[in-house]
Amino acid sequence: MLNPKLFFAYDPGDTDDIRSEKVTIFLVAVSCCLAGVAWTAMYYVVFGFGLVAVLPFSFIVIVGGSLAICHLIRKHKPLVYTQIICIIYITTFIQWSIGGVFDSGFVLAWAFCGPIIALMFFSLKQSTIWLLLYLANIVITVAFDDFFSLHAQQASEGTRNFFFVMNLSVSSLVVFIFASYFVTSAVSEREKANKLLLNILPRKAAQVLKTRAGVIAEQYDDVSVLFADIVNFTPYSSTVSPDQLVTKLNEIFFRFDELTERYGLEKIKTIGDAYMVVGGLPEPKPGHVEHIAALALKMLSTIKEIERDDGIPFSLRIGIHSGPVVAGVIGKSKFAYDLWGETVNIASRMESSGSENSIQVSETVYHALKDKFSFKKREGVEIKGIGAVDTYYLLAPS
Repeated sequence: MLNPKLFFAYDPGDTDDIRSEKVTIFLVAVSCCLAGVAWTAMYYVVFGFGLVAVLPFSFIVIVGGSLAICHLIRKHKPLVYTQIICIIYITTFIQWSIGGVFDSGFVLAWAFCGPIIALMFFSLKQSTIWLLLYLANIVITVAFDDFFSLHAQQASEGTRNFFFVMNLSVSSLVVFIFASYFVTSAVSEREKANKLLLNILPRKAAQVLKTRAGVIAEQYDDVSVLFADIVNFTPYSSTVSPDQLVTKLNEIFFRFDELTERYGLEKIKTIGDAYMVVGGLPEPKPGHVEHIAALALKMLSTIKEIERDDGIPFSLRIGIHSGPVVAGVIGKSKFAYDLWGETVNIASRMESSGSENSIQVSETVYHALKDKFSFKKREGVEIKGIGAVDTYYLLAPS
């Protein structure tokens, strides 16, 4: 395995993006230097030793020297500037030293790679400056074309045609490769952003958020809300390391996420060691109460398969209630999709007033599922903010 210190301008403190930029400019610089070798050889054969052959050789020396210096100082931006300047201006000087636009085979076509490289490393505003410099060279070249043609290097018509075809075709190929890099990178980043957004928001909310700004809120008349809380997780968290704690919590919630997707429900959020799920939104879902109940039973059996470090399995308290809610996206930064309303509060109270390894549901849920599941009634349970009500423990499918 290669020593990472051998990589161009290696710095252990670099981010992944910086490392990617360093690799990119290194490959561009090396490729351009190799092209410079080829152009030096061709111009020497065609025009002999002189300014035309010296200019591409000077490109190799300048860019190669910058490559070495930047490697020593662990910085890549000076190489980017050097590369762009050399591509724009040395190419222009070669154009002028050979002759007019067509006498030289339009060498200036290569200079367009300068602004393209600038787009890879700088903002659009900064890259526009390099584009303007390139366009200024074109204007000068065309304006003084007759003067350059009078002092043109002698070459056969076939040689000029060869250089013209090669310069246009190969420079176009290089620009196409750069454009492909941009498009591929843009598509990849967009896919990552979309995937991340869908991990935060329901698909419907994500699509709305991408198309318009402002408050996203919607009323749902019939949904089912589930709260699950890991029993005695706070005392457990004080007995293990932070890494062990997060790893174990991730294992539990990963399993819950899989179950939530399997039953076609929507995970809303985790709050510490609590887990919140809803059924019936963002798209109406017939039978959402039944799906929520099936999920709750599966979560109870799943949590028993996950043991603490002392070998004792974890346990849950689960609460469920059905009714109307308001759902939407809040926040300007680090926004979140959330639910509000009495239904959410009652579901939370069903969980907090329940007992270990139980699923406590409201009377609303009981009436919706009494023909499909078995229950155990609890009379006169004191619910904060509501008073004494009858609740039910969900036991199993009937």
